[in-house]
Amino acid sequence: MDECAQTSAEFILLFGGIFVVVLLVIYMYNNYMNDLGGEINSKEVNEFNSQLKTLKNYFK
Repeated sequence: MDECAQTSAEFILLFGGIFVVVLLVIYMYNNYMNDLGGEINSKEVNEFNSQLKTLKNYFK
């Protein structure tokens, strides 16, 4: 009986540890995607501004 309880407790600890690691990975991935989105938007805005400046030269 004691071995079954110990095995169950070890499985609970194992799955709990895996669950914590998965939550940390999801949190880090979410932060990474948010930062990446900001960089993409910033890059697109800079390119758009550059193209507007180029067009402005044609209308002087």
